[in-house]
Amino acid sequence: MASDSPLQSKSPYTSNIFFLFLLLSTNLLTLFFSSSFPICSLKSLSTAATTADLATPTTGLNLPEAPTEDTSDLPPEFLAFASGQLLPFGYNINFDSNTIYPAVGQACTLFPDLLSRFMSYKVNGSCPDDEFLAQRLLLKGCEPLPRRRCRPASNANYVEPYPLPKSLWSTPSDSSVVWTAYKCKNYNCLVNRKKNHKGFDDCIDCFDLQGNEKTRWGKGKGGGLDFGVDEVLGFKKPGTIRIGLDIGGGVATFAVRMRERNVTIVTTSMNLNGPFNSFIASRGVVPLYISISQRLPFFDNTLDIVHSMHVLSNWIPTTLLHFAVFDIYRILRPGGLFWLDHFFCVGEQLEEVYGPLIESVGFKKLKWVVGRKLDRGPERREMYLSALLEKPLKNSW
Repeated sequence: MASDSPLQSKSPYTSNIFFLFLLLSTNLLTLFFSSSFPICSLKSLSTAATTADLATPTTGLNLPEAPTEDTSDLPPEFLAFASGQLLPFGYNINFDSNTIYPAVGQACTLFPDLLSRFMSYKVNGSCPDDEFLAQRLLLKGCEPLPRRRCRPASNANYVEPYPLPKSLWSTPSDSSVVWTAYKCKNYNCLVNRKKNHKGFDDCIDCFDLQGNEKTRWGKGKGGGLDFGVDEVLGFKKPGTIRIGLDIGGGVATFAVRMRERNVTIVTTSMNLNGPFNSFIASRGVVPLYISISQRLPFFDNTLDIVHSMHVLSNWIPTTLLHFAVFDIYRILRPGGLFWLDHFFCVGEQLEEVYGPLIESVGFKKLKWVVGRKLDRGPERREMYLSALLEKPLKNSW
């Protein structure tokens, strides 16, 4: 009978031995080739493109390939940076891909002329003196800017900043800044530009550390729009406000005030006709060079406090503002504070648009003060809102 055949009764064992031998042979061959040939090598973009099929992983899913677009008007250095790059060791489970795509602003390719100027430089050489151009791209939505392979200029007579704590309230040396992008060519001009300059400049008197900055946020003014730092900290147990963010923080006086109270604040600021980021760094606090449109680079539920004065106001498109306030909610920890400082809008907008917008996010109101904004004339019917809001410990929805 077939079941009694000695050949058939032994075949399963023979097959197992055969497959075991095949597996061991394959592994030995793999070990031989991997030890004999280097697996880390530099590949050009063209090589990476032609070898993409060879590097396709046998497990996991690849990211879908982007549709083919006309890149003829984009500079080579931009393409070298922004194109997908094959990972040296192939498929990576964290990426779920064998390719990494460097982050660059979606709008960068909408402005090919500006982008070509920004990405034209000698690789390994000096960067063009083009801070103004870079900021124009950033404000147009080319954020983050593409990285570059060149070295930025610095002042040939650079002077190191003052040591702490003197640096907190001292004007740094003019030699710490490259001034070509600004109307003022020294700090004395910036300190006095409110007196000498006609027209509008962002935060026109901020650089005068012995002027309004000296008292800003030092003490609150009763029940008015100007909250004091100690008043705000008093809403929480001592020591529980430790780290935070100031959005559009000028020259970072808010961060300095908080540092004096052992609170670490990162300040976002643009260089709108002044070296704001350089000045912030010289004071000994941390600048973050991003615009209001960028997703905040902090993880969910991490910061104790977020502050913003003036920047979040009705000049921002309403939908973008809604996204921004939700992003603030995202990065605040439960129980964290959002200090909306002097938000301004036209009178009826506060009740019809911005009040409901802010309330829809889900903050708890700790303080909510509305007042008239008269600095540009009463005929504009502008209003200020200063509010202290708390992220609930538990969601109520």
